[in-house]
Amino acid sequence: MASSPGVWSEWPWQRMGAWKYTLFAPYAVKAVHANFLGGQDVDNWCLHMLIVSALRYLHGQIWMSLSRCHTLTGKYQIQTKGITFEQVDRESNWDDYILLHVIVATIVHVVLPGFCNFPVFWDQKGIIILLLLHMGPAECIYYWLHRALHHHSLFSRYHSHHHASFITEPVTGSVHPFAEHLMYTAIFAIPFLGTWALGGASMGMFYFYWLFFDFLNAIGHCNFEFMPTWMFQVFPPLKYLVYTPTYHSLHHSRVHTNFSLFMPIYDYLGGTVDATSDELHSFVRKRQQQEKPDFVFLAHGTELLSAFHLPFGIPSFAAWPYSVRWYLWLLWPLTLPVLGMTWIFGRPFVSDKYRLPNLRTETWVIPRFGFQYFLPFEKKAINKLIEQAILEAENEGARVIGLGALNKNESLNGGGTYFVNKHKDLRIRIVHGNTLTVAVILNTIGTDVKQIFLTGATSKIGRAVAIYLCRQGVRVMMLTASVDRYESILAEVPVEYKQNLVQVTKYQDGQYCPVWVIGKWATPNDQKWAPPGTHFHQFVVPNIIESRQDCTYGKLAAMHLPKEIKGLRSCEMTMPRGVVHACHAGALVHALERWTHHEVGVVDIDRIDITWAAALKHGFKPVQ
Repeated sequence: MASSPGVWSEWPWQRMGAWKYTLFAPYAVKAVHANFLGGQDVDNWCLHMLIVSALRYLHGQIWMSLSRCHTLTGKYQIQTKGITFEQVDRESNWDDYILLHVIVATIVHVVLPGFCNFPVFWDQKGIIILLLLHMGPAECIYYWLHRALHHHSLFSRYHSHHHASFITEPVTGSVHPFAEHLMYTAIFAIPFLGTWALGGASMGMFYFYWLFFDFLNAIGHCNFEFMPTWMFQVFPPLKYLVYTPTYHSLHHSRVHTNFSLFMPIYDYLGGTVDATSDELHSFVRKRQQQEKPDFVFLAHGTELLSAFHLPFGIPSFAAWPYSVRWYLWLLWPLTLPVLGMTWIFGRPFVSDKYRLPNLRTETWVIPRFGFQYFLPFEKKAINKLIEQAILEAENEGARVIGLGALNKNESLNGGGTYFVNKHKDLRIRIVHGNTLTVAVILNTIGTDVKQIFLTGATSKIGRAVAIYLCRQGVRVMMLTASVDRYESILAEVPVEYKQNLVQVTKYQDGQYCPVWVIGKWATPNDQKWAPPGTHFHQFVVPNIIESRQDCTYGKLAAMHLPKEIKGLRSCEMTMPRGVVHACHAGALVHALERWTHHEVGVVDIDRIDITWAAALKHGFKPVQ
């Protein structure tokens, strides 16, 4: 909201939440009735309003996806600080103006005599009139209104809401209080009404002007400069007719310059042009490369719908922990062509960036989904993609690359040892982060526990948990049917602690132990053997079904990022805001500490406490 919200700041449907979209329902009913049930609708108005609204939503999504695609736009990014969850939430209602325009236009269509029976297609005369009315009265009135909105009283009550977004995104341009949008709607009705009065109106006029307006509005707020300087050198008058992304970005950073809507000529006439406008445009366009990372975390897709949880998927969806919502199933068919394209043409890509005080970090994604990691014929291709990411990150100057989730799977690449053995002269350090994962699990278990029941004990994490606790005098009941695996771990336990590691072969053996550490999927039937009051610690993916109401269940090992984090705008899959998986945090700690060893393969038991202390020192906190 604005710093001191004024009258009519709140939108009429703000309290409806997602139910606001039911306001489109009467249009849908009328469109169906008119087109399929023999009803009447003058010039098929309701159907056209639905179609043009859908196109505006699609247009906004395309711009958001494009602006957040670092591979395409990162080099020419204007402001590099990154946005916050607060801004994402504030701008989540960016589409309110679409509803407003449809409702206001419909009222005028019904009330104003003769404002109806429009032909579908526009004619050249109508579009010329429309553009002239926009360039003349609409742009001029907007300029002076905009300057007025920067007066202290109006700014604090209304326009400060928009300027709360110092770093803009394409939809930022439509984020204003309700009263402010009413003023804008009145101004931009001038081209519509004027074109109608002069005999050039059509349904195509609404499509053209609304989409034309959205396009230019997105240009000013997209935060990447895609307009080459040669355009303005070849045709100098263009600088007065069309603004650039850098031009309007200065309005958000300097506030009291560059007030014009889309045409800088009004700033030149009003004496409000920022003197550095051309300089900034040239500077950004001459940038040779985008900012390089110090640290890369390598993730991958999980289920197919997780593609929409990427920051350049659906921004408001990515800003919350991942869960499949009903409306996403409508998009499921789109995941199939995405799957096919990534399978054939995919390569590692940058999905997000954020910054710690002394560390530029990036999250890269291997273009594969979870199920593909378990296809035998995909193993070679996935390792090749991971190897490609490692070498590219090294070439870009990154010191550490963290392997997330299945990218460090033991059966895939030995927890990263494959790459270290293949490339003996790597400057970049490869880190699976499991040392901190183990540390989080151990600190969750606590120091007063005398006995645990452990499943998945022969995995990297399970082995480390077992050996560490045995050293601490804790009795570990290791569930495994393999004598060889049990004995191989037992051989690593110091002689004086070997009696603490006990092999068990059935879930029934844990029926008197109230602390279960689950590293292998346990069915509800397996869980029934746990005594009442048992707490299930977990490092299994996905988490086990919480079938016991008389027991408690832990979550995956995770840590809060340090409070100094900047530019974090998306959630790491199911993790809450500001929280990452412990392996991600572990790789970050590795980079912050500037450790020079690779962390691959088995977990070094002697480094668990060292890594835990380092994480706490840098401001990471375990999730309670």
